[in-house]
Amino acid sequence: MPTKTIIATENAPSAIGTYSQAVKVDNTVYMSGQIPLVPATMEMVTESFEAQAVQVFENMKAVAEAAGGSMNDLVKVTILLTDLANFGTVNDVMSRYFDQPYPARAAYAVKALPKDADIEVEAVMVVS
Repeated sequence: MPTKTIIATENAPSAIGTYSQAVKVDNTVYMSGQIPLVPATMEMVTESFEAQAVQVFENMKAVAEAAGGSMNDLVKVTILLTDLANFGTVNDVMSRYFDQPYPARAAYAVKALPKDADIEVEAVMVVS
Protein backbone atom coordinates (compact mmCIF):
# COMPACT_ATOMS: atom_id res chain seq x y z
CA MET A 1 0.00 0.00 0.00
CA PRO A 2 1.47 3.40 -0.97
CA THR A 3 2.33 5.88 1.76
CA LYS A 4 0.66 9.29 1.31
CA THR A 5 2.06 12.33 3.13
CA ILE A 6 0.85 15.93 2.97
CA ILE A 7 3.67 18.44 2.55
CA ALA A 8 3.28 21.87 4.15
CA THR A 9 5.78 24.63 4.85
CA GLU A 10 5.54 28.20 6.12
CA ASN A 11 8.27 29.07 3.60
CA ALA A 12 5.76 28.91 0.75
CA PRO A 13 2.30 30.49 0.50
CA SER A 14 -0.41 28.64 2.35
CA ALA A 15 -3.09 27.03 0.23
CA ILE A 16 -5.86 29.47 -0.75
CA GLY A 17 -8.35 26.74 -1.56
CA THR A 18 -9.15 23.09 -1.11
CA TYR A 19 -5.70 21.70 -1.82
CA SER A 20 -2.32 21.00 -0.23
CA GLN A 21 1.00 22.59 -1.16
CA ALA A 22 2.15 19.12 -2.16
CA VAL A 23 1.33 15.46 -1.68
CA LYS A 24 4.06 12.84 -1.44
CA VAL A 25 3.20 9.27 -2.42
CA ASP A 26 6.14 6.98 -1.70
CA ASN A 27 9.03 8.84 -3.39
CA THR A 28 6.96 10.94 -5.83
CA VAL A 29 5.87 14.45 -4.86
CA TYR A 30 3.00 16.17 -6.65
CA MET A 31 3.41 19.91 -6.16
CA SER A 32 0.41 22.20 -6.47
CA GLY A 33 0.60 25.26 -8.67
CA GLN A 34 2.43 28.21 -7.18
CA ILE A 35 1.69 31.81 -8.04
CA PRO A 36 3.87 34.80 -7.04
CA LEU A 37 2.62 35.21 -3.48
CA VAL A 38 5.07 36.23 -0.76
CA PRO A 39 4.65 33.59 1.98
CA ALA A 40 4.99 35.98 4.95
CA THR A 41 2.34 38.43 3.71
CA MET A 42 0.33 36.43 1.16
CA GLU A 43 0.61 39.52 -1.07
CA MET A 44 1.29 39.28 -4.80
CA VAL A 45 4.62 40.33 -6.30
CA THR A 46 3.69 42.88 -8.94
CA GLU A 47 6.80 44.94 -9.83
CA SER A 48 7.71 42.93 -12.95
CA PHE A 49 7.13 39.63 -14.69
CA GLU A 50 10.68 38.55 -13.81
CA ALA A 51 10.03 39.30 -10.11
CA GLN A 52 6.85 37.21 -10.31
CA ALA A 53 8.72 34.30 -11.89
CA VAL A 54 11.49 34.46 -9.28
CA GLN A 55 8.92 34.40 -6.45
CA VAL A 56 7.16 31.41 -8.01
CA PHE A 57 10.41 29.44 -8.23
CA GLU A 58 11.37 30.46 -4.68
CA ASN A 59 8.00 29.10 -3.55
CA MET A 60 8.58 25.88 -5.51
CA LYS A 61 12.05 25.56 -3.98
CA ALA A 62 10.60 25.88 -0.46
CA VAL A 63 8.03 23.15 -1.12
CA ALA A 64 10.66 20.89 -2.73
CA GLU A 65 12.90 21.28 0.33
CA ALA A 66 9.99 20.64 2.71
CA ALA A 67 9.37 17.39 0.82
CA GLY A 68 12.98 16.31 1.28
CA GLY A 69 14.29 17.22 -2.15
CA SER A 70 15.66 20.07 -4.23
CA MET A 71 14.75 21.78 -7.48
CA ASN A 72 17.04 19.34 -9.30
CA ASP A 73 14.76 16.48 -8.19
CA LEU A 74 11.87 17.91 -10.24
CA VAL A 75 11.15 15.64 -13.19
CA LYS A 76 8.20 17.48 -14.79
CA VAL A 77 7.31 21.17 -14.70
CA THR A 78 4.14 22.73 -16.09
CA ILE A 79 4.15 26.49 -16.62
CA LEU A 80 1.02 28.56 -17.17
CA LEU A 81 1.49 32.05 -18.61
CA THR A 82 -1.00 34.79 -19.39
CA ASP A 83 1.38 36.03 -22.12
CA LEU A 84 3.72 33.73 -24.06
CA ALA A 85 5.90 36.76 -24.79
CA ASN A 86 7.30 36.13 -21.28
CA PHE A 87 8.58 32.67 -22.24
CA GLY A 88 12.17 33.87 -22.68
CA THR A 89 12.17 35.39 -19.22
CA VAL A 90 10.90 32.10 -17.80
CA ASN A 91 13.83 30.30 -19.43
CA ASP A 92 16.25 32.81 -17.94
CA VAL A 93 14.77 32.50 -14.44
CA MET A 94 14.62 28.69 -14.65
CA SER A 95 18.33 28.57 -15.50
CA ARG A 96 18.99 30.05 -12.03
CA TYR A 97 17.13 27.25 -10.26
CA PHE A 98 17.97 24.09 -12.23
CA ASP A 99 21.15 22.31 -13.25
CA GLN A 100 21.36 20.13 -16.35
CA PRO A 101 19.83 17.76 -17.16
CA TYR A 102 16.67 19.86 -16.92
CA PRO A 103 13.24 18.45 -16.08
CA ALA A 104 10.64 17.75 -18.74
CA ARG A 105 8.46 20.81 -19.24
CA ALA A 106 5.24 22.04 -20.80
CA ALA A 107 4.15 25.67 -21.10
CA TYR A 108 0.68 26.92 -21.88
CA ALA A 109 -0.90 30.29 -22.51
CA VAL A 110 -3.99 30.80 -20.40
CA LYS A 111 -6.57 33.56 -20.29
CA ALA A 112 -6.26 34.26 -16.56
CA LEU A 113 -4.71 32.94 -13.34
CA PRO A 114 -5.69 33.26 -9.67
CA LYS A 115 -5.22 36.74 -8.17
CA ASP A 116 -4.38 38.08 -11.67
CA ALA A 117 -0.93 36.44 -11.58
CA ASP A 118 1.01 36.37 -14.84
CA ILE A 119 2.58 32.96 -14.10
CA GLU A 120 1.74 29.74 -12.26
CA VAL A 121 3.99 26.68 -12.06
CA GLU A 122 3.26 23.15 -10.88
CA ALA A 123 5.64 20.20 -10.80
CA VAL A 124 6.27 16.54 -10.10
CA MET A 125 9.36 15.59 -8.11
CA VAL A 126 10.98 12.24 -7.37
CA VAL A 127 13.14 11.98 -4.23
CA SER A 128 15.38 9.17 -3.02
